Amino acid sequence: MRFWAFFVSLVVLLSALSLPVAAQDQAWLQVEALPDLATAEDRARAYSALFPETEGYQIGTWYAIALGPMTRDEAGQKLLRLRAENLIPADSYIADGTAYGRRFWPQGVVDPVAAPAADPTAKPQAVVVPEALALPEALALPEALALPEETLAQARDAEDALSRDDKMAMQLALAWFGFYHGGIDGAFGKGTRDSFVAWQASKGYAATGVLSTAQRQMLLADEAGEKRDYGFERITDSESGIEVTLPMALVAFEHYEPPFVQFGPRASGGPRLMLISQPGDRASLAGLFDLLQSLEIVPAAGARELGETEFTLNARSAQIATYAWAQSGKGLVKGFILTWTPPNADKMARIIDVARASFRSAADKALDPGLVPLDEAARQGLLTGLTPRKPAFSRSGFYVTAQGAVLTKAEGLDTCQKITLDGGAAASLTARDVATGAALLTPDKVLSPPALARFATISPRKGTQIIVAGYSYGDRLPAPVLTFGQLDELSGLAGESGLNRLSAPVLIGDQGGPVLTSEGAVLGLLTGPGTDPAKALPAGVVFAVTFAALTNFLTAQGLTPTAFDGVAQSPDALSRSALGMTLRVDCWQ
Repeated sequence: MRFWAFFVSLVVLLSALSLPVAAQDQAWLQVEALPDLATAEDRARAYSALFPETEGYQIGTWYAIALGPMTRDEAGQKLLRLRAENLIPADSYIADGTAYGRRFWPQGVVDPVAAPAADPTAKPQAVVVPEALALPEALALPEALALPEETLAQARDAEDALSRDDKMAMQLALAWFGFYHGGIDGAFGKGTRDSFVAWQASKGYAATGVLSTAQRQMLLADEAGEKRDYGFERITDSESGIEVTLPMALVAFEHYEPPFVQFGPRASGGPRLMLISQPGDRASLAGLFDLLQSLEIVPAAGARELGETEFTLNARSAQIATYAWAQSGKGLVKGFILTWTPPNADKMARIIDVARASFRSAADKALDPGLVPLDEAARQGLLTGLTPRKPAFSRSGFYVTAQGAVLTKAEGLDTCQKITLDGGAAASLTARDVATGAALLTPDKVLSPPALARFATISPRKGTQIIVAGYSYGDRLPAPVLTFGQLDELSGLAGESGLNRLSAPVLIGDQGGPVLTSEGAVLGLLTGPGTDPAKALPAGVVFAVTFAALTNFLTAQGLTPTAFDGVAQSPDALSRSALGMTLRVDCWQ
């Protein structure tokens, strides 16, 4: 170390004699350093198109490109802004210019701090080195002397010289970026060292576990810049009884709409945030969990988790993303919802972390439903200011196993991000029959169907009365509709086997539902009016996949279809059976 101190002192002395000296408050943003002059000039030319203040300096055998000069405060602000706009590399940093030698850019500009050209006829002048700094005879000066990079040992020495407050500031910054999860104590143990390694790796630096002086400055500057960009403030809302840290540079309070405190975006395309505050217990929490998933702002895809005392929703689509969290306790349900567009995902993760860590119930009270005038439907539905999400399409289906497996029409199901049964249970597309257009859905959790399909075993005669059970009007009615019609032909229009032609005044929502005889046997699955867009069939002409094709399809999937026992049902029993086996299939995108 004594030798290093001696060497640095020598460098400083020689720099004072031969290199340009920057003013104390002058600074540059160093954006790149290249090993050859031609490449450095090309890069400097490119930067100059955006930044007229671009300059280039030689540093030893390398060539640095920098923006400046400017004050250190200006440099700090500019560094954060240009990094945020991705206009300069992430590892750009503030330089004081003491290491800069000959200026090579702008081309053709006389360098005011460069030494005058040497007179070839003049006698060389010896550099007088003070006695205290005299070099040992064995040590020869290199031909081009440049200030070296900080070594690992030097970085350790600089780290040792930090105060406890400085070390705690580094831990706080690493915690802010999600690299550190330990205590803020200023002690650099294994957890802190591991966080150094992770941060260095994220920036493309050598993972030494010790931050250099420049790296420490970058870490702290990045943290300060982000916090300034978010404008985090500790908010205590007395009406909702919630205390939380929110990004007030991005959102602004709009109004109360119980049970929500609405914060809208400050700029177009910005995030929207809502605080949740309502009376309730675990049942209320579960109800809110289900309710939020019916909103347009909560896409069908993404993780969902409902626990005993809290839930999280992390929903995503190509157009929108929403995070919701709430917890129950002391007869209250409180939490928050954050909605944003996908390009802002990284920034939103910061907001979620800060909000979750800072969130607390500041008072044993909920938002008063009478704070603003609401009608009873809005108060009960908790949907004030929010639009319920609608499925991309709905159709009918029917239960075929005691565990809740469902047959329906396959068309379009492969485009669904999520499939639900009767607006609740999630299901997966297990198999589809290309020949008939039928699909088998399996619920994610075992269900207990009110009734099961019992398949016919004998083909009926033409002219037989049939009944179609289905959700003709989607979710506008709470139960299926029974539509009566007639079996016109035991094949398709072109004589196709596996199809029956029917006449019945069904609607598009009935497709996928069961077709039954008046005794209660399932004859088939309603597919619709046909797929040829060039042909307009007479009103009421529709088709159904036959029971034989359906039973073959189910058998191929390892399932045993239930056969009709031949005992005719009473009208009431037939109605209960048809309605009990039929359900609504919703496709969410």
